[in-house]
Amino acid sequence: MPATWLNDRDQFLYPQDGWQEDKEFQNDCLAVMLFHGQNRISVKEGVNHWIPFTEEQVDAKELFESHFMVDFIGGNLKKEKSGQTKMNLADTTKNKTYDGTEPLKFSPEAKAVLKSGLELWKYYHEQPNINVNASFYDIRAYFQGYNDKDRMNSKSENEQYTKLIGALRSQLKDLAEKIHPKIYQYGFLK
Repeated sequence: MPATWLNDRDQFLYPQDGWQEDKEFQNDCLAVMLFHGQNRISVKEGVNHWIPFTEEQVDAKELFESHFMVDFIGGNLKKEKSGQTKMNLADTTKNKTYDGTEPLKFSPEAKAVLKSGLELWKYYHEQPNINVNASFYDIRAYFQGYNDKDRMNSKSENEQYTKLIGALRSQLKDLAEKIHPKIYQYGFLK
């Protein structure tokens, strides 16, 4: 949502009950997080666990170091001998938790974001001298480069990338408009 003088520094609050049962809202938020411009996850910081696609989907030349996000989305987190999954992302006693054994179901808007993201990832994997484990941030940096102040440029000279990132941003905007009312409804923001 656009920042205004009213909401520019709004702090997220402890939400009201209700969001825990709204799986579509949670999955929509995951899709936004994966492709949002403020996502600064980078392979430069270590193993990138946030690749939402398989090597086959993007025609990668090598295997990815991590398949966590694909496994998480697909409900394929492996169970330990105790019967628990290795990673329980919402471990609370009062709420039902996602144990990673059921595929996530995305709204049509989130599916459109994922589809646009896949097209961008595929295009990146067609390029020379890439890091196969690149994150969304790394892909943007590859095409947009950095200025003399070591900040990422806002545009790219690559026309195909510009077209693909524009489509992704358009889909993200539609998804953000969909989840916007629930952010207030559930009390994440006042």
